[in-house]
Amino acid sequence: MRGWEETYDAAVIGAGHAGCEAALALARLGLSTILFTVSVDSIAMMPCNPNIGGSSKGHLVRELDALGGEMGKNIDKTFLQSKMLNRSKGPAVHSLRAQADKQAYSASMRKTLENTDNLVIRQAEVSEVVVEEVGGKPHITAVRTVSGATFHVKGCVLASGTYLAARCIFGDVSMPTGPNGLMAATHLSDSLREAGVRLQRFKTGTPARIDGRTVDFSKMEIQEGDVPVTPFSFSTDPEDVQKDQVPCWLTWTNEETHRILRENLDRSPLFSGVIEGVGPRYCPSIEDKVVRFPDKERHQIFVEPEGLYTHELYLSGLSSSMPDDVQQRVVRSIAGLENARIVRNAYAIEYDCLAPGQLKSTLELRAIGGFYCAGQFNGSSGYEEAAAQGIVAGINCAKHIEGKAELVLSRSSSYIGVLIDDLVTKEHTEPYRMMTSRAEYRLLLRQDNADLRLREVGYAMGLVSEEEIAKTREKKKLIDAEEERLKTAVAAPSEEMQAYLRAQGSHELKSGVFLDELIRRPELSYEGLAPFDPDRPLLPADVCEQVEIQIKYGGYIKRQMEQVERMNRLEGKQIPEDLDYTLVPSLRREAREKLIRFRPANIGQAGRISGVSPADVSVLLVWLEQHYRQTVAEGNDEP
Repeated sequence: MRGWEETYDAAVIGAGHAGCEAALALARLGLSTILFTVSVDSIAMMPCNPNIGGSSKGHLVRELDALGGEMGKNIDKTFLQSKMLNRSKGPAVHSLRAQADKQAYSASMRKTLENTDNLVIRQAEVSEVVVEEVGGKPHITAVRTVSGATFHVKGCVLASGTYLAARCIFGDVSMPTGPNGLMAATHLSDSLREAGVRLQRFKTGTPARIDGRTVDFSKMEIQEGDVPVTPFSFSTDPEDVQKDQVPCWLTWTNEETHRILRENLDRSPLFSGVIEGVGPRYCPSIEDKVVRFPDKERHQIFVEPEGLYTHELYLSGLSSSMPDDVQQRVVRSIAGLENARIVRNAYAIEYDCLAPGQLKSTLELRAIGGFYCAGQFNGSSGYEEAAAQGIVAGINCAKHIEGKAELVLSRSSSYIGVLIDDLVTKEHTEPYRMMTSRAEYRLLLRQDNADLRLREVGYAMGLVSEEEIAKTREKKKLIDAEEERLKTAVAAPSEEMQAYLRAQGSHELKSGVFLDELIRRPELSYEGLAPFDPDRPLLPADVCEQVEIQIKYGGYIKRQMEQVERMNRLEGKQIPEDLDYTLVPSLRREAREKLIRFRPANIGQAGRISGVSPADVSVLLVWLEQHYRQTVAEGNDEP
């Protein structure tokens, strides 16, 4: 026998944020799992921004935690600074963001992986996927490494991140490496293409890192963290995250910065054609910003620490692929950075990823059974988006192997559901980033109620413990009981109450009113009315938060729930996976082509595919109903 052989239930290719969550889910569900990485030292590495969470991304981390994932717990153990964003706005867009100690985050996640039963870590480059006929359909049966070793599996999760055929570029320098100079995965793309997987080329980038000892912080605005700190994980005791925090700083580019960039655009690989991959519009490089927004006099630059035991600072907002000398001049043109020394140059990175239209809602490839994909390979960007996909891919790979029903999260259940549905149904010509505006029902999908929405799902999947689900059920019981009490608790028009109402700019009472009516007033709050509510029980802070939101926004929440009901009726109308769309008359040609390509699972999903109009959906609905009636008439209850 030539070459080493081993057998596992599942393999996970890539140990970034998606791969870690996928591997943990598989192993915790009892499946023997091998996790491949090009470098064990790069497990859960943060090659770009040193933070977790942020606008809408905080929602994903909270939801991931509610399902039984690890990212929230890990950042709670290793953060440097934490802040709740958008506090001046409504609760739907509040988003937690934590600055990470990058080395500590990676080391902590590695420790978790190494101490998880059923999980083996292997440093090796996977160069080939073996696909064979199983039950008359193509199915993944093994993966091979460049050394020739074969690992037989029943399922696989591919989470290659930005490593697949990667190329790092700045100025005239182009190197076939992965992020941070690590080895790229140079062989797997060919194997995927041979298996019928269509790939495309995307690009992302990262700013220069500078030596903090060469920075004049007195010329910048300090950015402090929140006090008290709100933990990411619902399992974390809030007292455990109250600690001294490390500051960040804010500075700006200026006209001199922009002049340097404009005068050197001919040397930018972004504009010279050297970079072929498509980058994200929402996170452009600094040279792209100067070109796209010529009237803007300055751009924000956040100066962020990379860890407690390093002087390296991250220049958020200053991504670039300019030559070395231009980067030096750009950095030193900024207030506070006049004498800054670059530790690591900024660079752009190109990589292979999945072309749209090939995934099921379970994240399994339609063309290859048992083969699941997650993270940046699916065309998304961001650590949080990757991790969220990773846990779903891991759960579903496990369920596939066990022959059990797989998990599909709806758009009305979670941001994760929105993320995956968008990746499955939409054409993506640039890396996909989650934003709150992408969620139709964001008042229902708040980060503060992620446990109430998804803990039961995580428990049903097998990743949430009895202790945790009991805690969530008790929380829900307390919320419901307090809401009911406030509907009958009466506030009298006493002198103290009238004085309080005047002080808050609220109209006085003419007679007694129920407390829930007072809480609905925008200028009043559940907490503020406590002195006038002698029968109020002592409740945890998270319960009080939910009570206030549910009462104050009750009308809006009810309206969104009615919208969800209407959407669920469409989501419930399933489309046969093997439907021949050429048999459906009156469909426009573009709609037919898109439906054949994306293979929607239901009518709701079909309507979200670009190029499928409401009229096309109506045609499809009528045809499916006629087809169903004909099938029933022929004596078959299955449509």
